[in-house]
Amino acid sequence: MTPLLDVLWRVGRAVLIALGLAFLFLPLLAVFTAVAPVQALRDLGSPVAIAALLLSLRTTAWSLTGIVAFGTPLALWLSRGGFPGKRIVETAIGLPIVVPPAVAGVGLLLVFGRRGLLGPLLASAHVSIVFTATAVALAQAFVAGPLYVIAARQAFDAVDPDLIAAARTLGASPMRAFWRIELPLASSGIAAGAALAAARALGEFGATMLFAGNLPGITQTLPLAIYTALDSGLDTAVAMSELLLFAAFLLLLLITIAGRRRFAAADRAGARDSARLPVSQTAR
Repeated sequence: MTPLLDVLWRVGRAVLIALGLAFLFLPLLAVFTAVAPVQALRDLGSPVAIAALLLSLRTTAWSLTGIVAFGTPLALWLSRGGFPGKRIVETAIGLPIVVPPAVAGVGLLLVFGRRGLLGPLLASAHVSIVFTATAVALAQAFVAGPLYVIAARQAFDAVDPDLIAAARTLGASPMRAFWRIELPLASSGIAAGAALAAARALGEFGATMLFAGNLPGITQTLPLAIYTALDSGLDTAVAMSELLLFAAFLLLLLITIAGRRRFAAADRAGARDSARLPVSQTAR
């Protein structure tokens, strides 16, 4: 490559990188600079914003609890189990991540709605889910759960099966081996998956709108409150957007820290294993 072409390549690459970063960061920076911090805090103190925030935190906690409770055994099963059609199951689990939120909302309605698959059973038990806070939590769990399952599955995949086999050889039961060895070793990846799922659940909009509605004080989460506030006052919508962005940033920071600790622990374990090998084997 000639010097001129090399310079053009470097300049062109720098321009593309700068434009890409500007496209990603400018909308986020615009949110934080559109309203003064004092005004943003004042807008967040409105009854609508507080009610939406509390509901979002409550339903996110509910959904995350269900995601971890049901997703952890599922992730372990996918990691350790071998069965026909496993690839199909793995693909199906990831579908809620890529399908449009409207499709997720319609699917939930067709299961839990009055005319859905479970509608008659729920009606006989005098249970109503649609247009309630429970519907919000279910919508959040549906769209965010696969993110946790995928991350937890990868964390379990990283655990050396020989460690589990050694524990079983020494007399540990499967449950004891899981709680004492497998789960602690995968904990950083599981924590990262939980943080990612929490961030996705906190920002869920489309499926919640269709399945739970936009009822202030009942099903109106922060994303729905932002949508509603755009019709009445941009400042309030911007203030709530700043809050969601800040929460998402903190959760992503937690994911980054957990990932670094996971890789650091893996490097230390690899160094210890190499130190135990003879020189002839470490040199290979």
